[in-house]
Amino acid sequence: MTERTDVVVVGAGGGGAVLGLALAQKGLGTIVLEQASGPPGGLRGEILQPNGQQVLARLGLLDKLPSKAVRSVRYFHFCRAGGAHLCTVDYEMLPPPYNRAVVTLPNVAHHVILDTYEQAALGGLRHGTSFKGLRRDGSRVTGVWAEQQGKAVEIEATLVVGADGARSKVREALGIPGTLHLYEDGYLIGLVDQAEALEESLYFVGRGEILGVFPAADRKLYFFLMIPAGSYEAVKAKGLPALCETLTRIAPDLGQTFRNLTDWSQTAYMPTGRVRTPRWVADGALLIGDAAHAMNPHVSQGRMQAMMDAMTVADLAPEWLARGDMSAGTLAEFERRRRPQVTMLQRLADEQVVFWNTGNPVLMLLRDRVFRTLDRNRRLRYAVLEATAGLRAQPPFSVWDRLVAGGFVPDFSKDRV
Repeated sequence: MTERTDVVVVGAGGGGAVLGLALAQKGLGTIVLEQASGPPGGLRGEILQPNGQQVLARLGLLDKLPSKAVRSVRYFHFCRAGGAHLCTVDYEMLPPPYNRAVVTLPNVAHHVILDTYEQAALGGLRHGTSFKGLRRDGSRVTGVWAEQQGKAVEIEATLVVGADGARSKVREALGIPGTLHLYEDGYLIGLVDQAEALEESLYFVGRGEILGVFPAADRKLYFFLMIPAGSYEAVKAKGLPALCETLTRIAPDLGQTFRNLTDWSQTAYMPTGRVRTPRWVADGALLIGDAAHAMNPHVSQGRMQAMMDAMTVADLAPEWLARGDMSAGTLAEFERRRRPQVTMLQRLADEQVVFWNTGNPVLMLLRDRVFRTLDRNRRLRYAVLEATAGLRAQPPFSVWDRLVAGGFVPDFSKDRV
């Protein structure tokens, strides 16, 4: 038996879930396939940047996030490992109402999106369903083959969307080459009870060291510590006291809070990678999110960009369906709209990897000079914040700005935004 729908989405992650809901709210038939047996659990860092907040507002969900699980943060302070101040970024520089970062407890926003989608498209969310292949009519994709609880499932769709992550099987089935670059460093994530009341976010950089801490709701504190890729088990083998000692050395004022780290279940490991593909579309199908363009988390935009992809597809899809045209040439409008910002953010993240992750003394000196320049230069600080907030598609720095940021030339318009 073959099911029929307008759009089938493979993957119910940050982009796929948003797309399913946005299309359902427009009255389009959608089915979202997810290989996991249920909604996501476990520990992960959750920061909603302003562009992500805008997406949730458009979906009518921003005000539905449970207040007990959400915390707004205005200031991000960048410091040297050990505590010396380098730079402060104030989100209130951005236009209201989206002039804060929003920290949520794990998976809160995602569960709200999935719950709302299930209400809007009864039976549309299929957990425990694995993608097996694409249906085709010549070169045109016409649906998917899947497996649910050991049974073969055939779904005919006018549009197939691959939202199945950096190692996308949909991308592979489409024959779209993807270059997956795995970074040398990953992150140990933790969530602990606060001992010292922390109202603002702190980001520490040192010699080959990065530690970020973010206040969360319910007097919790997120932290993420850069560690060599794949070394999580080795870190665990050294024991919690060694980890707490490292955290306290980098952020001495939070020593009491780090002592609340008493079990490895309070931690998780996040690998980092980047995906680049020459194209995101084919006849009858397209890729969104990490399947098309995974990026390093330094720019804090990976999930936000998947959400932006989803909303762009949802804005364009009704016209595509009305015209009955799902050719690659038509779907390329999605890529034309989204690729400039994505490319800029991927490049910005890679530059930050070079300078922020470094253990090279010369690069460290230049990195710290840039941070101190940003602290004095309102114009450049605003440009960087706009990029992090997902509110610009152009690079934050020109060649001249790079010279200014490095402290090599003066900036007579440093207070102009």
